[in-house]
Parts: sequence; structure tokens; C-alpha cells
Amino acid sequence: MITQDDVMPHSHATYLNWPIPDSAQSYTRRDTILYALGVGLGGDPVDPGQLSFLYEKGLRALPTLGLVVGSPGAWFADPQLGLDFSRLVNAGVSATFHAPMPVEGEVVGRNSVVSVADKGPERGLLLVTRRSLYSRADDTHLCDIETTYLFRGDGQSVEAIGAPLARPHGIPDTAPDDIVSFGTLNQSALIYRLSGDLNPLHIDPEAARAAGFPRPILHGLCSLGIVAHMITTRLCAGDPARLRSLAARFVAPLFPGETIDLELWRRGEDVTFRARAKERDTIVLDNGRSLIDGNGG
Repeated sequence: MITQDDVMPHSHATYLNWPIPDSAQSYTRRDTILYALGVGLGGDPVDPGQLSFLYEKGLRALPTLGLVVGSPGAWFADPQLGLDFSRLVNAGVSATFHAPMPVEGEVVGRNSVVSVADKGPERGLLLVTRRSLYSRADDTHLCDIETTYLFRGDGQSVEAIGAPLARPHGIPDTAPDDIVSFGTLNQSALIYRLSGDLNPLHIDPEAARAAGFPRPILHGLCSLGIVAHMITTRLCAGDPARLRSLAARFVAPLFPGETIDLELWRRGEDVTFRARAKERDTIVLDNGRSLIDGNGG
């Protein structure tokens, strides 16, 4: 049996050309509702805007459902890659939404590594992957998702190949135009993990302490899903089809039960955002940008 200790790290070109298989997944309306519950909807059980994502009558899907269905899974854990995935963190996500997510059906993700950036032994290795998600039934292009993974233990020598890394989106030096608050639930991570991310870091106190956290943390993609719904509610009149893109860097963990203070700067259809954990006054999502369809807003 090959173990990670038996395999030397590959060249950067090997990482860039690593074949990530297509990933197919069938999901049901129950999965769509469970995802919405995981990102905190239902706190007001008589709010029509929240119920539209939770009640099978007239059910709609949140655009960020596309971030969790059709995932290729932990492909980077293949021992042939020689990556230390125990020190992996999700550094950021950028998503472009092309069509409304179906509330049920089968999707196919077409996956690739698009960038490799080695920051050196002290700073780690960045891999950027792209997943293009399609409906199996009619090949509708639903969304494109770029994920930046930081392998903290795999930096070797400073080098970058593949597509250039995107520059972080700048935050204005003016006061935000609006601040929206949303309280997460103490059980948020316990619900959200049922949408597919079963990393013990989000449920096991011992695993969290071993990673340097006082208690389990909320999934970064859960925080981003919450922010997507906050933007949709505040700036898109609750219409998920008007959210065209969403991107942010994960810079600090959010703990379940904390309040998100979302700072918003809007310039037409271009929205800049930053999210703080209110109780600790700590930025958890930074350099955020969203494009929205201004029609009707």
C-alpha cells in the first residue's frame, strides 16, 4: 500500500496537469432544502423569502447550491500526488452563475487545475481548480467555480505556472454604504456538513483543537452561502436569478453561533463586500465582490 510518506512531491507541471475526473451527482428537493437550512434559512419560519427555499411548494434553489453538488471530492488526497492535505485550507472561492440551479436533478462537474503558485517553504503551495457545472438532462451550463487551495506544508521553491492568479479585489477606504447582520446558529456546522463536507474539523472538538482552534469552526463555503443569501435579500429583492457572480477570500474562521456583519459598497451592478464576526470584530471574508442583475433593483 502506497502511503503519503512513500511519495516525493511532484513537479509543479504534474500538479497543473493532474487529471481530476468528471464528477456526477444526483440530488433531490430534500437536498436543496437541507442546503438552505445549513446556511441558516428558516430562522423566521413565516418569512416568504426564506420559505421559498425551504418549502416544496414553489421551491427555489440558492445559486450557491452549485458550490456543493457535483464536487469531485478530495482528489488531492491521492497519495501519488504527495501533498500534505492534513494542512490544507480553502483560501478563496470565485463563482459565476450562468443559469438558475435546478431544485432537483443530476449535474456533472468538469474539473481541472488551472494555476499552481509555489510561495516557498514558509508560505506553502497554492492550487487553483476550476469546476464547470452542467445539467445532465440538457447540458445547460449552470455555473463556473474556481477554488484556491493552500497546502501550507508543500511550498518548495518560488514558482508559478498556469493561469496568473487573480489579484484580490480592493476594498474602498470609505465607510460602507450598508451593513447587514445575520446570526448563525450554534448547530450551523452540524447541519451544513450533511450537504457533503464531513471534515471532522467542523464537528469534532478534538480535531479542531489539533488544528489550533478552540472549538469546531464553520465551513468557509457555508459562510459564503450565508453571504450570498444576504446579498440576494438586500440587493436583489430576494430573486436568486439576479445574483450573477460571487467571490471572496477566506481569511479567518467563523464559529457557529456568531453574528456576521456584512459591509456592502454598491456601484451600480458591482458590489464590494467584507464580512466580520461581530462578537470578535474579526474579518472572516475579505476582498469580496459580487455582480448582480440591476433589473428591478
